[in-house]
Amino acid sequence: MEALKECCANMVVYLHPSKANKVEASVYRQLSSLLFKFNESLDGVVLTYEPKFSSNLAKILPGIHPYFGVRFEAKLLLFHPKPDMLLEGEVVKVGQQSIHIIVLGFSSAVIADEDIREDFKYKIKHGKEVFVSRSHKKHRIKVGTTLRFSVKNFDEEILHICGSLVPSNTGSIQWLETKAEESQAYSITEKRIGNKRAAELLEPANIVSYRKKLKSENHIKKSRRSKSRDS
Repeated sequence: MEALKECCANMVVYLHPSKANKVEASVYRQLSSLLFKFNESLDGVVLTYEPKFSSNLAKILPGIHPYFGVRFEAKLLLFHPKPDMLLEGEVVKVGQQSIHIIVLGFSSAVIADEDIREDFKYKIKHGKEVFVSRSHKKHRIKVGTTLRFSVKNFDEEILHICGSLVPSNTGSIQWLETKAEESQAYSITEKRIGNKRAAELLEPANIVSYRKKLKSENHIKKSRRSKSRDS
């Protein structure tokens, strides 16, 4: 997913001396408070963390006595969707005016009707709301569908995404992947047919036949030229 990125950050956590014998546990507690919140310094929502400690990183920092600082490096997984990025999520609600999605289990997204391409038509089938493609009847979007959509904007405060289904490379992932596999299979078949035809043409008997055909065509052309000169 384009909106996910890994990074390494140099961090400092300030601890009270009473936590001196539980430094790692205290650091983990501080890091856990960053989860699923947008952090401007890190430019993303922290999803996971993996700190690396070194024995010489903790020292008394001036001006904040009696607290001491623990410096460490942390490997972080961040989430920051930006306009035109592609995201994937599970459809949790379908209505005539919108489609609602959950991304990575914590961020909500909505696609308004004006951002759903005209190829999709809203229907109610067997009591369930669904969007069906007019050009590909098997391409359907309903509750439970894993959907790929484009980002319009992202509210960093409430972690809410406005999405779009206007680009042609968006829609049900199952259908998009099936279509891609079929297209690839067709290309491979066409290539094999072309290679087979080329191999057949290179067979000795076919080469001789092809040369005779060319010779005959050249002879006919020469005859026509001679008759035109005589006339």
